[in-house]
Amino acid sequence: MSLTASNPFPLGSKAPDFKLPDTISGKELSLSDIKSGKATVIMFICNHCPYVKHVNTGLVELANRYINRGVAFVGINSNDVSRYPDDSPELMTLAAKKYQYPFPYLYDESQNVARSYDAACTPEFYVFDRNRTLVYHGQMDDSRPSNNIPVTGEDLAVALDHVLAGEPVPGTQKPGIGCGIKWK
Repeated sequence: MSLTASNPFPLGSKAPDFKLPDTISGKELSLSDIKSGKATVIMFICNHCPYVKHVNTGLVELANRYINRGVAFVGINSNDVSRYPDDSPELMTLAAKKYQYPFPYLYDESQNVARSYDAACTPEFYVFDRNRTLVYHGQMDDSRPSNNIPVTGEDLAVALDHVLAGEPVPGTQKPGIGCGIKWK
């Protein structure tokens, strides 16, 4: 497994808009269709990445906890499915059902959305406040498939707790680490 770190994406940036098919509902969803009262978490994830597989259960638990508090979550898969067929829309639907994703799982076939967010790896997390201004970008927590650190979602939870309290997100934001996005 080769590691890729997320690229810098400046805090204070506005969330780039998108319109992508949701592999769960079958509908096209835009950023404005993602209803959030207080914050929006945009995640670049995929099916085959061992780093995503490692956090999936904890990610679902974290999303379920914060969705009830007014946070919207959306997963986006931007991988080239011609080279990585495990990330096909059909298998995205199966993965979403298997893990019971409580959020849309969108397919970015053109990879234009990943480029607009300067996404580099899976998993990679972006937290936007109610004005869709970036306040956090990076990892979910320090856990990796082989480091024996439990999946807690701590970094993401701390960021969300501060956003929900109307406070700035504190501290250093660690980059996301995982598989590189599979570009065409």
